[in-house]
Amino acid sequence: MVSGKGLETGRGGRYVWLWLLGIALGWFEASVVVYLRALYYPGGFAFPVVLVPTRIAVVEITREAASLLLLAAAARLAGSTFVQRFAAFALLFGVWDLVYYAALWAILSWPASLGTWDILFLIPVPWLGPVWAPCIVSAALVVAGSWVYLTPARPRELGRRAWSIMIAGGLVVIGSFVWNWRCVAEQRTPDHFPAALFWLGFGVALAQFLRSERPRPRPRNE
Repeated sequence: MVSGKGLETGRGGRYVWLWLLGIALGWFEASVVVYLRALYYPGGFAFPVVLVPTRIAVVEITREAASLLLLAAAARLAGSTFVQRFAAFALLFGVWDLVYYAALWAILSWPASLGTWDILFLIPVPWLGPVWAPCIVSAALVVAGSWVYLTPARPRELGRRAWSIMIAGGLVVIGSFVWNWRCVAEQRTPDHFPAALFWLGFGVALAQFLRSERPRPRPRNE
């Protein structure tokens, strides 16, 4: 029989390994982008973007999908309930993204600032935004994912309504990222990021998460 202390020690070890995996994947992601920019942006990445051959675009899209599958598989193994696995995925995604930008800055001295525009994702259409936006989301995912993963016994309200509100907030954030997606196909430089839309979605999701995590009164013993 495994003691409670042993379970907590095992969880702490898995938490460390989640960080190590997120760091490694972030470095892999940055490495691929370094190679792509050397091929297509020898003078440095900037908008308007270069339209790569369809074959390369398909490879890049499937690589992104494979990266998400790796994160999901690791999260599946790291938890025993849906909430624990979701927390592990959020942690992994956040670490992966933050390390990606840190590695690009260390290797290429890019981005020049947190206001620099970037292509964030390609599925199902290109996601565009200033670097500060995905970094804020990723930092929140790291903090929230770590908190939930390391406190599995904490009572929390994560019913259908709570999940619906947080998902809705997340979709609004995604909406702010895909707002300028046509700039890629039309080879234009985006000139406006819908920050109000971003903060609305982020605020709704964050407020619901904090509400779900607020302290609950302990039930009295009968």
